[in-house]
Parts: sequence; structure tokens; C-alpha cells
Amino acid sequence: MQRLYLVVPLAIFLIFLLLFASFGTLRHALLIIVNVPFALVGGVAALWLRDLNLSLSAAIGFIALFGVAVLNGVVMVSYINRLREDGVPLHEAVLDGAAARLRPVLMTALVASLGFIPMALSQAPGAEVQRPLATVVIGGLITSTLLTLLVLPTLYEWIERAKRRTLSSANAETEIETVQRH
Repeated sequence: MQRLYLVVPLAIFLIFLLLFASFGTLRHALLIIVNVPFALVGGVAALWLRDLNLSLSAAIGFIALFGVAVLNGVVMVSYINRLREDGVPLHEAVLDGAAARLRPVLMTALVASLGFIPMALSQAPGAEVQRPLATVVIGGLITSTLLTLLVLPTLYEWIERAKRRTLSSANAETEIETVQRH
């Protein structure tokens, strides 16, 4: 567990660096990293509902869960970005992107969740090690997927509108300064 206190934050930081390198913007990398707390909430809630302790296997489950949650965020944001690059207006790109990526995001989450159900329900010898891992992944994927499909597109639009307002304000101030100098 001591190593995990170092490894988990380091893994999240490395994921963030890869996202930043991939998307080239801080706002999109942060937007996708928002999926990690969404997943964390579901994993912790599932452990609590099943009356299981946070163990080493549960912590490893969180690492696997974060990977799938981030993947779903990447699928959503990259598709919306592609629509925007094709000239689709912001609101329409967000709606179309969320609708078009519904199936891939759901399938990714369902495959992982359904694959862990036998582990989560097992009563065989040694299952006490497997149960927390499976419980974390299933619970976290439920909340992460729902929030990826509902909250992430909303946050995307909100952040992009805020960026546009900031750029418009900066351009207006630059024009005023230019006029005042002349």
C-alpha cells in the first residue's frame, strides 16, 4: 500500500502528460482527467455498498478503472474536436459527438463491467482478494460512464464558450488600444 500511495498519483500524472501531449491543450487534458474523480466516486461507493475494505486488490482495481475512464473521455473529446475541425458549430458538435460516441463508450464500459461480474460474485476460495478489485471496476465504470456521457459534453461546451469569451475580450481590448494609439 505504501508503494501505491506513490504509484497511483504518479500514474495519474503520467496519464495527464500523455493527454496533454496528445491533445496539445491544457483544457482538454484537464477535461479528460475529470473522469478520474467520477470513476473514484463510483468505486468507493461500490466498496461501501458491498461492505468491502480498501485493500491492495481494490487499489489495483482503481488503477485499471482510471485507464478505462480516461479512454472513454479521450473517445468523446477527440470526436467532438474532429467535428469542430470539420466546421460544425460548437453546440451541434457536442450534441452530435455525444450521440455518435454513445455506443463506443457504453460498449467499452459494458465489456469491462460484464467481464468482472463473475469475480465480483465469486464465493470460491481466494475470492476475497478478487471481489474488491472487481467491485471497484464495476462501480467506478457505472458512474464514470454516466458522467462521461452526460457531464463531459456539457463541460466541454462550457469550457469552449468560456475560451471564446476570453479571446473575444482580449481581441476587443487590443483593438481599443490600437485605436487609442492612433
